[in-house]
Amino acid sequence: MDKAWLDAEEQRVWRGFLRMNSSIYEELERDLRDRDGLTLTEYGILAHLSEMPDRRMRMRDLADTVIVSKSRLSHQIARLERDGHVRREACTDDRRGFWAVLTEAGAEALRVAAPGHATRVRSLVFDRLTPEQLDGLREIVRALGGTPEGPPDGSPGR
Repeated sequence: MDKAWLDAEEQRVWRGFLRMNSSIYEELERDLRDRDGLTLTEYGILAHLSEMPDRRMRMRDLADTVIVSKSRLSHQIARLERDGHVRREACTDDRRGFWAVLTEAGAEALRVAAPGHATRVRSLVFDRLTPEQLDGLREIVRALGGTPEGPPDGSPGR
């Protein structure tokens, strides 16, 4: 078999994976936007900042954490800043660097959005899986390099 192409079963699984990923992402995006006025990326920014000491992260590290380009992160941070959820602070040890800092308003927006978001994630993913399937999914995610380290303080994820 020519390894330059996916075989029929690989192609079916790959396309199914892409459809599933897109469908879940779009539904979570729509739900957050309609219910809380946040994009999924903005929610991720707020959640990651809430888990950090002093609720702050370097912008470049935050871009890597929420898996967006630096330019897209800058756009999202500008919107969150405009809404009072985040503020930028210059890094004293790097003139070119900035911190993104979660404000009280941002923490409150996250507290309001988190329960509904968690419920929707559960309904779209976890409630549809048996415990064995969840174990399998965990192993697949780990094998593909997608397992996050989790919140640094050991708190439950959002």
